[in-house]
Amino acid sequence: MRLEVFCEDRLGLTRELLDILASKSIDLRGIEIDVTGIIYLNCPDIDFDTFSELMAEIRRISGVKDVRKIQFMPMERHNTELISLLNNLPDPVLAIDLKGGVDLANHAALDLFNMSNEDIIGQPISSLLPSFNFTKWDEGNTIRQRENIVIDGLDYAMELMPVYITGESKESTLASTVMIIRSGSSNNVFDDSLPINNDLGFEHFVGVSNRHKALISQAKKLAMLDQPLLIEGETGTGKEMLAKACHNRSGRAANPFLVLSCASMPDDVAETELFGHAPGSFNHEQGHKGIFEQADGGTVFLDEIGEMSAHLQIKLLRFLQDGTFRRVGEEHEMHVDVRVIASTRHKLAELSESGAFREDLFYRLNVLTLRIPPLRERTNDLVPLLDLFIAKYANQLGMDKPRFSEELIDQLGNYPWPGNMRQLDNMVLRALTELQGSELDVSLFHLPQLESVGSGMANLNLDGSLDEIMKDYESQVLEKLYQSFPSSRKLAKRLNVSHTSIANKLRDYNIRKN
Repeated sequence: MRLEVFCEDRLGLTRELLDILASKSIDLRGIEIDVTGIIYLNCPDIDFDTFSELMAEIRRISGVKDVRKIQFMPMERHNTELISLLNNLPDPVLAIDLKGGVDLANHAALDLFNMSNEDIIGQPISSLLPSFNFTKWDEGNTIRQRENIVIDGLDYAMELMPVYITGESKESTLASTVMIIRSGSSNNVFDDSLPINNDLGFEHFVGVSNRHKALISQAKKLAMLDQPLLIEGETGTGKEMLAKACHNRSGRAANPFLVLSCASMPDDVAETELFGHAPGSFNHEQGHKGIFEQADGGTVFLDEIGEMSAHLQIKLLRFLQDGTFRRVGEEHEMHVDVRVIASTRHKLAELSESGAFREDLFYRLNVLTLRIPPLRERTNDLVPLLDLFIAKYANQLGMDKPRFSEELIDQLGNYPWPGNMRQLDNMVLRALTELQGSELDVSLFHLPQLESVGSGMANLNLDGSLDEIMKDYESQVLEKLYQSFPSSRKLAKRLNVSHTSIANKLRDYNIRKN
């Protein structure tokens, strides 16, 4: 029960109102006094007869003009309107108290952090955004500030606004902080404050499996070192993204991170790109700085180093020994401080054994190694990755984030994902463009049916030793796949083994094209 009492400005009138409430044993929950001559009372509900008597007694107080029942106290109405306004804003908004705890969160913020209002209120902002140091910001900031943050692997732009209250002494006192979070990929008023290139970091990696956690933990340790780093992993596992994250975590983060694909360039072009050329070479009056020279102080990422030619392998080995090199067409040596991170989808040890890769270069590169497990070996990460890609593309397409069922996860988990995370990323985008309702199903993913080798296993000979049985099985698998991948190189790429190994097995089993 809330009452609005219109009255004159008379000393003692409020006291008489309170005495009437006390005489009827009515508890006073709240009182507000307006300077225009209105007193607002908040009391528990009472029966009709008591209410009628109360209203009559209040009206008999000298100076009371009228009294009526209202739905909300002024501050209640104000707060309700404010909260309703915040809840209808599309961007997440949080109010943070002076101790760094969440005071208020609108519906968009609850959705962003996947929490209920009861769970998020009182939570330290550091537990929601571990990368944001609220205490450090609070100590020295008295103006609005913008920062880039990453939440569940996605980029966001965050604006912080201190809230000051001015008292009767006209002095401003910091009361709280308002945080507004907007998608980093959306077109908003913060775009002019965002960097053109938003560097990737480990906060972009999403996964819950033990394999994923072990990989990221080890990568963070190796990121701080200067020795060469070798990253092994199948196509689509994110080798370049991991290399960039290692660079960003290192002391070289402020310097360049440059990439060269060893599989996409002829020898002479790749050598010029790596080491540069002298003035006058290739009909150029001015010289050209190569990637190593441009990246001085930073990192060079050599993608698919297993495809590097023998000629370039020799030159790279020389560079890794002491950081010196010669530009093409120059005699004097140059020295730079560059960390080399290399990646391969092959097993360099096997390539080295077969002679397809220099053994001394392999040992030089194999000082620090990270192996990214394929998606089929960490199916527990399907849910967070699927959720990440859906959120990313739903935002880009301007649509509500659709649901997905456990049945879909089971079906996706049974697929081997030869293209790994890149394939999943692309399939999610395609599925969202074809989605008609509000829930994804497996038909939208158009999972390709991999060629089955099981149909040819019915005639498998189980006589003999285990070694003989396994060789017979292996020969049938290679015979079947060789018809679809009719060269030793294509088949080696399909099975992710060295070309030499496949060529030897095809010869040993006398497998030919049909």
